[in-house]
Amino acid sequence: MLKNNHDLYEEAKQYIPGGVNSPVRAFQAVGCDPIFIRKAQGAHLFTSALKFLTVAK
Repeated sequence: MLKNNHDLYEEAKQYIPGGVNSPVRAFQAVGCDPIFIRKAQGAHLFTSALKFLTVAK
C-alpha cells in the first residue's frame, strides 16, 4: 500500500527532528505536510501517492 505525504511525514518525525531538513519546515507555516517525491524523470516528478508533477523553468 502506498503511503501518503502525511503518513510519511509522521514516520519521518520519528527519525529526524521536525521530520524534515530546515528549509522544508516552512510547510508548517502554510498548514500542510511536505511533499515526498518517489522518483523523477527529467522535468517530471512523481509524489509518494504517484501524483505527477512537472517542473517548469
